[in-house]
Amino acid sequence: MPDTLPLTAFLLIAASALLLAIGVTPLMRRLALQTGTVDRPAARKIHTDPVPLLGGAAIYLAFIIVLLFFGDRDYVNQIVSIVVGATLMSFMGVVDDRWGLGSYIKLGGQLLAAGILVYSGVQIQIFGPWIDQTLTVLWVVGITNALNLLDNMDGLSGGIAMIAAVFFTLLASMSDQYLVGALAAALAGACAGFLFYNWNPAHIFMGDAGSLFLGFMLAAVAIKLRFPSNSVTVTWMIPLLVLGLPIFDTTLVFVSRLRRRKNPLTTPGKDHVSHRLAFLLGSKREAVLICYLLAGAMGLVAVFASQATYGEGVVIATTVAAIGIYALWWLDFRNGGVRPG
Repeated sequence: MPDTLPLTAFLLIAASALLLAIGVTPLMRRLALQTGTVDRPAARKIHTDPVPLLGGAAIYLAFIIVLLFFGDRDYVNQIVSIVVGATLMSFMGVVDDRWGLGSYIKLGGQLLAAGILVYSGVQIQIFGPWIDQTLTVLWVVGITNALNLLDNMDGLSGGIAMIAAVFFTLLASMSDQYLVGALAAALAGACAGFLFYNWNPAHIFMGDAGSLFLGFMLAAVAIKLRFPSNSVTVTWMIPLLVLGLPIFDTTLVFVSRLRRRKNPLTTPGKDHVSHRLAFLLGSKREAVLICYLLAGAMGLVAVFASQATYGEGVVIATTVAAIGIYALWWLDFRNGGVRPG
């Protein structure tokens, strides 16, 4: 591939993945119904009828097929490691959706997938080998679980992943990084195609096969993204900004459950950002749309940060942190505020 590629190349990749996802998702829905891979209603869930799973398998297939045609062969080792890790996540999610897996088994699979990335050289490069490798594993496991936790309302996790992937594509295009841009564009298109069937009322859920796959891929793409025209003292925050909503949602859930003396990893509940917004607005669709707007705003801030000076970067980091702390207080600590269901 040439060193400099127009954004239209990434648009072609995204469009191909979108069309494939639109075509494959109904097939996965039929397979889910035939095999009994469905999400049944429960007290902690908002749907009242069984909904087919395996939507995540459709996202995965659309992504992989497009990558076979448009992937950059100059980075075979790293592409293989990312694909192997993503495949492990998706396969583990399918097994969990159909038969169920223990939390420790899923954590072990996530650690293995993160280790594959580190072994192939796909890792954070800021401080030094051991610290960077540890941070890489924590980042991959953290973002993977953040997307998994975010999958709690029709169209939410897929839409947020799509928005994040769009901004990663844009940032990659700005710095002429084809590998990152192709991965992110394929991910964005696959999510967009899936959303045709997952928007409220959803006809299919992505399940863990989708949320674990999306979380792993977004984490890997963020690690690969580089900003040669700016300093790492500024650009370290860009992936955190693009994925700011899932990170904030996970933080809110952990803080809320720990305050109520409940295990944040095993305690289910309607205490996510989306649930609280739905309670305030009286509409699940509006809650999801507000989450989209927030994710988009964070992405725009990330684009600005990619070109910011050190002083501007400090202002951005301080402002975003202050807003996040205030939002956390308002949603969970404020007297008379929104309470978990």
